Amino acid sequence: MSSGTYAYSLSNGEAVLAAYERVNIRAPSLRQEHMLTARREINLLFVELSNRQVNLWKVEQLSISLTESDPTYDVPGRVVMILDGYISLNDGDTDQTDRYIIPISRTDYASYAAKFTEGPPTVYWFDRLISPEITFYPVPDGNGPYVFNYYACTQLQDANLAGGETPDLPYRWLDVLTAGLAHRLARVYAPSLEAQRKADYDAAWLIAGGQDTENVPLVIAPAIGAYYRR
Repeated sequence: MSSGTYAYSLSNGEAVLAAYERVNIRAPSLRQEHMLTARREINLLFVELSNRQVNLWKVEQLSISLTESDPTYDVPGRVVMILDGYISLNDGDTDQTDRYIIPISRTDYASYAAKFTEGPPTVYWFDRLISPEITFYPVPDGNGPYVFNYYACTQLQDANLAGGETPDLPYRWLDVLTAGLAHRLARVYAPSLEAQRKADYDAAWLIAGGQDTENVPLVIAPAIGAYYRR
């Protein structure tokens, strides 16, 4: 008879114990230095996972209220990348209308001759600074107010080992957490096992990463407008 529950999880501390077991260090042998190393390595692992986007469980919908004649706005520091964005008129009302806008590169933005031309924004440049910013073109005009709604991939929350704190990832990524941490701890405490623990981590990541997708049809639509002359 099965349990009938779906509540299993690992605390950060339990993940550390499991990872140390994978490098042949049992709980009675652990000292304070082992836990300090583990806290550092689990947070560095979260940095890696934050960079290996897209992590669907860390996608947030955020918004920015745009101001007439103001092209540039602050973006929360936890934002790693922007997936999709749209400009809304009458945001939150029953007559709200949305218009999808596309990203451009720094080079694209630099190539614009009249950067302060005003109008309904059609593109944006996400400047990935330590304190990131987003710049719109054309600059928002007086026909708003406009709201930029966007979906953003964000970084994983910090990990601490005390108090039964749980990791900022879902059930299906728990094995990736344990395998990745074991690989990182092997670098420090069991170099002879590093290659095997990396193979374990890569295998776990491929399984979880392959599952962490949206199961929707793929549509490829070529932009054929440039083929025709007017």
